[in-house]
Amino acid sequence: MNKTINHFIAGDYRDPSEGRQKVINPATGAAVASVALANDKTVNRAVTAAAKAYPAWRNTPPAQRAQVMFRLKQLLEQRTDEIAEIVSVEHGKVLHDAKGELQRGIENIEFACGIVQLLKGEHSKNVGTHIDCWSEFQPLGVVCGITPFNFPAMVPLWMWPAAVMCGNSFVLKPSEQNPSSALFIAKLAVEAGLPPGVLNVVNGDKCAVDALILSRAVQAVSFVGSTPVAKAIYAKASAAGKRCQALGGAKNHAVVMPDADLAATVNGLMGAAYGSCGERCMAIPLLRSGPPPTCTAT
Repeated sequence: MNKTINHFIAGDYRDPSEGRQKVINPATGAAVASVALANDKTVNRAVTAAAKAYPAWRNTPPAQRAQVMFRLKQLLEQRTDEIAEIVSVEHGKVLHDAKGELQRGIENIEFACGIVQLLKGEHSKNVGTHIDCWSEFQPLGVVCGITPFNFPAMVPLWMWPAAVMCGNSFVLKPSEQNPSSALFIAKLAVEAGLPPGVLNVVNGDKCAVDALILSRAVQAVSFVGSTPVAKAIYAKASAAGKRCQALGGAKNHAVVMPDADLAATVNGLMGAAYGSCGERCMAIPLLRSGPPPTCTAT
């Protein structure tokens, strides 16, 4: 285990003196790397880098921001196999699932490119006597995202592309269990033309999360994870006066009708239950109620 996973701050990898944690390959149980766990000082450094990059990025025309996202989309498509392997090694999902996850993330980048049209605002004439009305959208400033282990490439791409396209700068705290894909994509974003500091990645545990939430410079928090943690983050961020969206756990259900195609149903249930190693909010739990079925020997 020689690989060290560091933070990505102001467009460069940083390796401060901090505690570390092993990153385990679930398929083998072997440690494949060690990841630095950010302390308050490192988090503040990332937030400061984001705050420094924010004014120039805010004033960058949205059409120019979109060009960065278009180039990033192309880079992600070119490096799909490499990113999928990173996800598979650290998460455990098969390559097919990992590629599908990345594709869903790329679709979010495509949506972010269209934000140019959504940022136009409105102008209403004569809403009152001698009164016209304008509405426009303004970025918040530094915002942050805290993402889970089950979709290490996709969920960060739910958050930061839309945020930076709106003119914000971003600090991402991915899961410390599998952070490498988020870091790899952040580096590709800089390669695509995103100015250093607009997107920063810090690794860490609850200490890093608390430091982000309580930072005065952070204006909004986005979280995906378990319900108890979502409630705690929402309460803490709201108490600190920040905008917060906190997505907790969920579970889907399936109803098999009497006229169902059993072969297709079984195939669908297996994929729904065990795709992505069963570690997703949309997974269907294969739990049976009632007494076990009886079999009659023939």
